[in-house]
Amino acid sequence: MSRIIGIDLGTSTSEVACVIDGKPVLIPNGLGKSITPSVVHIGAEGDILVGEPAAEYLLTRPDCTFMEVKRATGSGKVLTAHGKEYSPEQLQSYLLRYLTECAEKYLDETVERVVITVPAYFTDVQRRATVKAGELAGLTVERILNEPTAAALDYGLENLSECKNILVYDLGGGTLDITVLELFEGVIDVKAGSGNNHLGGKDFDETLMKELADPGKDERALMRLKKAAEECKTALSTQDSYEISLPFLFTGKGGKPISVERTVTRANFEELIQEKVESTRVPMMSALSDAGLSPEDLDIVLLVGGSTRVPCVRRMVADALNTVPRSLVDPDLTVARGAAIQAAILDGSLSGETELVLTDVCPYTLGAAVLLEGAYGDRMVFDPIIPRNTAIPADISKFYFPARDYQTRVKIEAYQGESLNPENNERLGEVLLTGIPPARQGKERVQVTFSYDMNGILQVKARSVSTGKEVSADISTTGIEALSVPDISKWESAPGAKRYRPVLRKAEKLLADDTEYDAELEALVRQIKEALLLGRGKQAESLREELMDLLEFAGI
Repeated sequence: MSRIIGIDLGTSTSEVACVIDGKPVLIPNGLGKSITPSVVHIGAEGDILVGEPAAEYLLTRPDCTFMEVKRATGSGKVLTAHGKEYSPEQLQSYLLRYLTECAEKYLDETVERVVITVPAYFTDVQRRATVKAGELAGLTVERILNEPTAAALDYGLENLSECKNILVYDLGGGTLDITVLELFEGVIDVKAGSGNNHLGGKDFDETLMKELADPGKDERALMRLKKAAEECKTALSTQDSYEISLPFLFTGKGGKPISVERTVTRANFEELIQEKVESTRVPMMSALSDAGLSPEDLDIVLLVGGSTRVPCVRRMVADALNTVPRSLVDPDLTVARGAAIQAAILDGSLSGETELVLTDVCPYTLGAAVLLEGAYGDRMVFDPIIPRNTAIPADISKFYFPARDYQTRVKIEAYQGESLNPENNERLGEVLLTGIPPARQGKERVQVTFSYDMNGILQVKARSVSTGKEVSADISTTGIEALSVPDISKWESAPGAKRYRPVLRKAEKLLADDTEYDAELEALVRQIKEALLLGRGKQAESLREELMDLLEFAGI
């Protein structure tokens, strides 16, 4: 079987690595460097430059030189060079192809299979777009791996015997990821994650740029300003002040040349970005809470991503978690190393004493938009099917009724997010199920199955229970009717409901008293009623036993 390599496809820089003799090795690019700028230049004749040679055109030809394309992954945005349109995925494919060719030259063999890392908080659409970029590069993407998880693999390979709770704080050029995991004797068990796909070093740069000058739409001036801001940010990580000198940056009103001459102190810079840095506390505490841990439970806080070199970022993390974060892995290279380790696990070249086992989670709640009937009118709500931080791969089904009498087709719209209002979540797509036997509302059932794989990609299926007909294709939304959730207020009319009345009344009595068990009780009560209405006797009985155990534990 051919070798699989690992690629960290980053916002600002990208790296490629593989495992050789049991150790991850960074592969040099065409210039002999481990780090390649994520920049693509397209020449007038369609010739492609990648990395540092491309970056040289950022100042002189910004109209056909592209950077930070990762931010546009899966957006449908169109980028233009020399009158020709390019998708973000096409541009990323050029970068992937270049890195793969560097690996082929270094290894002296053909490479066709890759593991590509993405932010843990990347959406389903963004993950699919990343796979598409790999396919456009002529590659088989064997795994989409979350970046913090990759960093944990890198750390875990060197610390196989440890048993520790770890928080990975990954702040790169374009994204923030927080992942909480447990490492125990070679098993990396991801517990929870959170993040922000629109926060990174790029945003620090832009904040400083706005403070320095406003060149409007002058692309060359913007590129000069951005370059100066990046250099200033980097310098202030190790020194107290930095001199910015940009003579004749752009032409102002009345044709007056505008220059920027400014001394920026570390204190100035930290004040400018303080709000953005502080905003990362929320996802940190959210991930800890979802993992059922407190800051005191953490053994290690790993810093990943180049932006964690900013001193105030490190101080904020230390203050929020009441511990000193540690640089036990290279913040720039650890993700590529981890991708190489995952690649080696998949192709079998890493096993035996160095074997690692990895579990991961779904970072978002996934569910369907359903019609909820109420006393004040019907409304569409988001019904969760796969809760966030569910261990993956996950394959979960729920049953629904067509919303109208004699309805013969339904649309299942899949969403990703945490709001009860579907409009506040991200719409992922839909499937259309036709051929449902016409019947009164509540008689025909539709089984909806969400399958979330190790690449973080969702498959949605819908099946008519009575006919067995199943679909999973994306279909237009025009003129399609919706699904409704079972009206659980009618549960007592369901067959066999009498057996469940005593235990459900006990649970509802306890719920009225407002106890620490409310969330579990409420979920079990609803699930039992739904199961009864949908004729799922075995599931209802299993849930009944679970509810009785909880009531006994609560002393009822």
